[in-house]
Amino acid sequence: MELPDLLEGQLIRRYKRFLADIRLPDGTEVTAHCPNTGSMKNCAEPGSRVWIRDVSSPQRKLKYRWELVEVEGQFLACINTGLANPLVKEAIASDRIPSLTGYETIQTERPYGEEKSRIDLLLTGSDRPDCYVEVKNVTLLEGEGQGYFPDAVTARGQKHLRELITVTKDGARAVLFFNVAHSGISRVSPASTIDPSYAETLAEAVESGVEVMAFQVTFSADSMHIAKEIPFVLSGA
Repeated sequence: MELPDLLEGQLIRRYKRFLADIRLPDGTEVTAHCPNTGSMKNCAEPGSRVWIRDVSSPQRKLKYRWELVEVEGQFLACINTGLANPLVKEAIASDRIPSLTGYETIQTERPYGEEKSRIDLLLTGSDRPDCYVEVKNVTLLEGEGQGYFPDAVTARGQKHLRELITVTKDGARAVLFFNVAHSGISRVSPASTIDPSYAETLAEAVESGVEVMAFQVTFSADSMHIAKEIPFVLSGA
């Protein structure tokens, strides 16, 4: 996925969940939209280097949108969760996810399930069961290489797991895909100390046949893409 021209700045603060004050190199302070509904734990430290995009239009209240952050002065993380789905879709369409190749169509945001959900990606083929792919963006790093999801309690995430469990019972394939958009994370586990209910439901999902995949995103000066699979471990180190 190509990245447009981004402006570098310094994070002053993130507040009211969707707002971030940022200081540009010339000293100008701007308010940017923060496209992340989570806590952004360890990814919103004041003083961090950040990169924002000019998305100005008559329909937008804010001129800028926050895209990337430098964590601990050495790692890059994409905090724009809206990029996760197209990034994963691009990787599947390009046959970069070996276990998800061979499907003929990729549909997005298809309604499904008993709890009135929408699946992020629905893969279909004439010679195989449908494959339901739920994408989650991972940016919480704690410890040496250890990534966790979620970074805040997520009732919505639990609902998605229940829907995937039902999918497997109905004979389709279900995948929970962790899009690890943090260059410092080398393995992923459920954040049982943050949301024990989610961790328990995820364990039930795995037991029921839901597949869990974690792939790390790599960054360059003008792009990012899904590069390699990393371990998923139900119990974090």
